Amino acid sequence: MSESKELLEATVKGLQDKLELLQTELNVKTIELNNVNKPKLNQSTLDIIYDCVTEGIEEFDFSDSDNYDFEYEIDYDGRIATHHIEFNNSDYVRQPIIKFIEDRFKIIDDTEDENSAQ
Repeated sequence: MSESKELLEATVKGLQDKLELLQTELNVKTIELNNVNKPKLNQSTLDIIYDCVTEGIEEFDFSDSDNYDFEYEIDYDGRIATHHIEFNNSDYVRQPIIKFIEDRFKIIDDTEDENSAQ
């Protein structure tokens, strides 16, 4: 009886190990599948894009209160408090970033190629 129990325990352990190995392999293949249709981007190009984003954000004045809409309320103890703050100038953040990217890269219009391939 104890040999049967030990054999079953060893079988369960072996199957659990195999299951873990298969799960790891499944995770790797799932990542590969998700990346199949992604456009390729080399690290040096990605670094340039990071720099453009950083420069674009650094140029924006986040401390300018005109970039925000504020909603106020009166607290239960009669104090005025800011209830809601909304950032309303996201285009002014996006535009310099796009300009930095466009200035650093030669933009090729490949939309016609994509449309004709479909």
